[in-house]
Amino acid sequence: MTGTSVVDLIAAVCLLSGAVLSLAAGLGLLRFPDLLARMHSATKPQVLGLLLILVGTALRLGTVVDITTLALVGAFQLAVAPVAAHMVGRAAYRTGLFRRDLLVTDDLAAARKTGDESGD
Repeated sequence: MTGTSVVDLIAAVCLLSGAVLSLAAGLGLLRFPDLLARMHSATKPQVLGLLLILVGTALRLGTVVDITTLALVGAFQLAVAPVAAHMVGRAAYRTGLFRRDLLVTDDLAAARKTGDESGD
């Protein structure tokens, strides 16, 4: 087995793993019961799936320009996904678009009663 074959095999494993995680995120969006659970499905496995796809693509392409571009895409995704999920979660909480019976703990319940939800 040559070095190129090993790199191609690792790239294929990364691409397939990333595709499976992205598929799991999509299924979670369809199957989970409320917005807060769907938010986790939309961010956590999707981001890891995308990063694995980017790593597999970078291994397959191998040029510096392509790897730099893929690294920038991955960094941007890592910076934006948590912020977007936080904003969606806060908006859902403020508007009541979640199932309270599914919450294990409600850390914002006291702030909701006093009307001050600014402190996290």
